[in-house]
Amino acid sequence: MFHAVVEGWGAYVPAHRVGNDELPAQLETSDAWIRSRTGIRQRYLAADGELTSDLAVKAAEAALVRAGIGADAVDLIVVATSTPDHTFPSTATAVQRKLGAGPGIAFDLQAVCAGFAYALTVADQFIRLGQAQTALVIGAETFSRILDWEDRGTCVLFGDGAGALLLRAAPGPGAPDQRGVLASYLSADGRHYHDLYVDGGPSSTQTVGHLRMNGQEVFRHAVTMLSTSVHAVMERAGLPLEAIDWLVPHQANKRIIDAVGKRLHLGDDKVVVAVDRHANTSAASIPLALDLAAADGRLQPGHLVVVNAMGGGFAWGAVALRW
Repeated sequence: MFHAVVEGWGAYVPAHRVGNDELPAQLETSDAWIRSRTGIRQRYLAADGELTSDLAVKAAEAALVRAGIGADAVDLIVVATSTPDHTFPSTATAVQRKLGAGPGIAFDLQAVCAGFAYALTVADQFIRLGQAQTALVIGAETFSRILDWEDRGTCVLFGDGAGALLLRAAPGPGAPDQRGVLASYLSADGRHYHDLYVDGGPSSTQTVGHLRMNGQEVFRHAVTMLSTSVHAVMERAGLPLEAIDWLVPHQANKRIIDAVGKRLHLGDDKVVVAVDRHANTSAASIPLALDLAAADGRLQPGHLVVVNAMGGGFAWGAVALRW
């Protein structure tokens, strides 16, 4: 039997940083307005010709270096993204080619903002079943390419970026006091399909389309779903909420993050917030936040971390792991 252990991590954001006061004047917004409602103060936007796979490769390379592992050892790549390079083949195969990895398993997973939790769960299952030994789990997005830059209610919320975890198989089923992925919980409810979606696609309109959102419904359901997913995953891990060292939620909105922390009775000193730096980077937001917490020393080996997210669909989930 095996279980998945985090051996490396990495992140990447494009060079082009856009502060709130640098957004187009026609949006009729302000730094104060955006900060008060979302907590966002800036975002990073991919350059012309900079693809989702390019961001993913940079994050993956950092994770490989930190783990001291060569790309030739990677036998599974899962890329969580809603903004692939092309309709097909998968962005994961582009990452595999650019890294010089493979042959091996490589595919994309699309669960929007919940994508990283879904991808981490899938990679963990591959390792537990003995079908992979070394896995790159990547969240990467160029959301700026699907935004309506005349819609103030959505375009100010999102940014581009990528983050990655390098998982390796460790012997044994794993235990709550051992490093590695302890438990996961995933769910979805398609009745909310049109509360957060993109109004285009190869099958429907043959266009890329733009992101559309019912903000009030997303906020209301996000607080509930993000909270219940933490309760569910900790129950599966056989641990109390008090055992959590760090909650690393999807970075969509500071008010959502604060509301979830309050419901779980977790103080600000146990919740990682990166939305002010990166805005909402969808599937990339959790690994970007993990990288930030590890870089500044908050996240230490042995800490119990819970990551949780909700995105379009609605899809949501959580993963508990010991760093």
